[in-house]
Amino acid sequence: MRLTPKQEGNIIMFIVICVFAINIPVNKYVYSHGYLSSFGMTLMRMSFGGLAFWFTSLFTPKEKVEKKDMLILFVGGLFGMVLNQGLFAYGLSRTSTIDASIITTAGPLFAMIIAAIVLKEPVTAKKVGGVVVGAAGAIFLVYTSHLGHPGQEADMIGNLSVASASFSYAFYLVITRPLSTKYSPITLMKWMFLYSAIILSPIFYKEITEAPLFTQKDIFPYLLVGFTLVGATFFTYMMIPLAQRRIRPTTIAMYNNLQPLIASFIAISVGMDKFTIDKLIAGILIFVGVYLVTASKSKADLDKEVAEVENKV
Repeated sequence: MRLTPKQEGNIIMFIVICVFAINIPVNKYVYSHGYLSSFGMTLMRMSFGGLAFWFTSLFTPKEKVEKKDMLILFVGGLFGMVLNQGLFAYGLSRTSTIDASIITTAGPLFAMIIAAIVLKEPVTAKKVGGVVVGAAGAIFLVYTSHLGHPGQEADMIGNLSVASASFSYAFYLVITRPLSTKYSPITLMKWMFLYSAIILSPIFYKEITEAPLFTQKDIFPYLLVGFTLVGATFFTYMMIPLAQRRIRPTTIAMYNNLQPLIASFIAISVGMDKFTIDKLIAGILIFVGVYLVTASKSKADLDKEVAEVENKV
């Protein structure tokens, strides 16, 4: 049975979000052992992504980017990579893990509002309901998982930084969506990662040159960093534009709410956590939310319905 474009987009994003979820404990291990700072990791991801996508582009059909689109790519790199990852890393260092996880559930709401303004996507009751239900599931999971295990004290600036990171990612998804059908993922990413690396290098280059990672001989930290660079950077950012062609920004943003659920599943699988009724309830709410947003009508759906009515008249 052949999958529909919408089904393909949802499968792609599910795989992407699984990789992102695995990358969370991977990065925590690297940071907690002092091998590399969060800003050093961000610069390494931008630099590696730029090199990897430019190298890959040598073996793919050449695409000329229009000047007006080059500006969108620069803004996309600024918001989707520099501000998104930079602000989240900074915010997480100043606020609690619980607060950060809860605040990121606002991403789909930001995406829905921005898409309505920029892309004229309709804000339907089903879509709003899906965003609310999905966010409730993610918040419930994070809250119940950390009862009795408080993290560091919350910080207003930290919370605002995390919220700004979510807004930046949502803005990136919306403004780059039209380009996802115009250019290949390789072309999009080679320029956005290049711009990001150029912006960050003068600021954080010492976070790499002076990193303890390169003065130790254990291979394990290198394998973890390698997973982040190849899996959670090159692979995922090549897949996201493919999903953007098939599903809406709000739906893509909704998948962020699955991260704590998948992280919990991984923890249960390796014996670090236990299955509880709370996790079941949260999982149901999150999946229902994703379904409602996916099933809601897009601008293209409404335009098609109007055209069909006009043809019958």
